[in-house]
Amino acid sequence: MSNLPVNNDLGFYEIRMESVGGFGANLAGKILGEAGILGMGFNGSNFSSYGSEKKGSPVKAFVRFCDPDVEVRVNSPVIEPHMLVIFVESMVGAPGILQGVSEDTTVIINTSLSPDEARDMMKLQCGRLVTIDAMKIAVEEKTRVNTALLGAVAATSGFIDPGSIKDYIRKNLGKKYAFLIEPNLKTFDRGFSEFSEKKFADDGKYPSQTIERGDQKTGYLNQAMGGVISAPGNSINKDLTVSRSGWVPVLLREKCTHCGECDITCPDYCFIWEKGTDKKGKEVQLLDRIVYQHCKGCLRCVEICKFDALVERVEYETDPEIIKLGYSSEVPEDKAAAK
Repeated sequence: MSNLPVNNDLGFYEIRMESVGGFGANLAGKILGEAGILGMGFNGSNFSSYGSEKKGSPVKAFVRFCDPDVEVRVNSPVIEPHMLVIFVESMVGAPGILQGVSEDTTVIINTSLSPDEARDMMKLQCGRLVTIDAMKIAVEEKTRVNTALLGAVAATSGFIDPGSIKDYIRKNLGKKYAFLIEPNLKTFDRGFSEFSEKKFADDGKYPSQTIERGDQKTGYLNQAMGGVISAPGNSINKDLTVSRSGWVPVLLREKCTHCGECDITCPDYCFIWEKGTDKKGKEVQLLDRIVYQHCKGCLRCVEICKFDALVERVEYETDPEIIKLGYSSEVPEDKAAAK
């Protein structure tokens, strides 16, 4: 009899993690794989799939577990997961995130929504839905969301030993990042307990997301002469909100001197300038606002601003109107006290 709660025809319990660079999905998959294989005695494998090692680029991590007497002869991506872990709520709209999910799948998502609200947001057909505000936990513990989500994975899997995962959190952080071990263990413990879950049957409310493989549109037979790129990319619609790790810069426009140092420091051209006039009536460029759609929350602009016109704020505590307008007319209490 298998020691796994469920497995597929090949004997595997399969996990897929959907994330972007900067949230630690690759490390989470590594810790989970080592905990199950080296710590708990399962056979299995884990690997990740990603392009450029850049914050915001898509990352998928795959973990397979099987009983010790089952040989691992599969190294393809996980298509029909028993557990799907979504690291960032705003990824849900991306194509293929929910493909392969069935009534037997446990879906864990980093969100502040309740399971009912999250199901409607995701348009989830069926399955067991677990919601956890991993971002809030990570911000409060000054860690990343990955260890909070690992806590939820251990708590809801039915077979993964939390003690083994904690052992491999310690081993992976080791001497190099020893100062992060205790905060991450606390984050894991909170993730293990601070979640909500609900099982949804297929009630016809939402359709399933079928497994699709994109066909190659161009090749050696129909490629344009000279390898011309006929559909070049454009970053004007690029949404980097998925890359933020819980913090945003807020512009205090009344304190801004319009020196432009933030603009030349920003890697994603988030600042909007408008024509205006200075005190002498001369036409100048004035910093107007931040476009948060393009902001990945690196906070380099906050570090470079010597006039405290850009301040760091926790995103979920920031007034949505500020995010909409791109600036604030309020001076934070700590800055006001300093004055």
